[in-house]
Amino acid sequence: MDEVQANIEKLLRERHRIRKGTDDDFNVRNLTSLMETMSETTTMITLLLGSIAGISLIVGGIGIMNIMMVSVTERTKEIGIRKAIGATYNSIMLQFLIESTLISILGGLIGIVLGIGLAKAISNFGGFTTVISGLSIVASFGFSLFVGIFFGMLPARKAARLDPIDALRYE
Repeated sequence: MDEVQANIEKLLRERHRIRKGTDDDFNVRNLTSLMETMSETTTMITLLLGSIAGISLIVGGIGIMNIMMVSVTERTKEIGIRKAIGATYNSIMLQFLIESTLISILGGLIGIVLGIGLAKAISNFGGFTTVISGLSIVASFGFSLFVGIFFGMLPARKAARLDPIDALRYE
């Protein structure tokens, strides 16, 4: 491809009567350079969207953690009663982890529905072809589960470590 491009440039210089040392009055481009540019652009867009998604996951996780911390604080007396009648560390942890996981599952399902709807709208109204793969749906749902479990761990541990006596005195 480079050899053909060089031959074309040489032929055009001869036909345009351009002397050595002067600039060309034409441009010769090949699709290889265009493909490289498109590939670089696609990579940059992918990195940008991945960064936005990562930040969104962190913000969503912090939101789940805050909701669960408020839940633990509001239910301190309930936790104290449960611990006083024999609830174990693991059962309290499991209760709050299930709650945080359910919040993230609900958020993940809403996100998947909105994402599919947006992709269909872009395809119908924007004239672009969008591809929705099962792998991307499963991966996004898996990340949603991970965020719920990871960011629900701290509030669940806080609830499970409460002293029953102090929790019953809490107002």
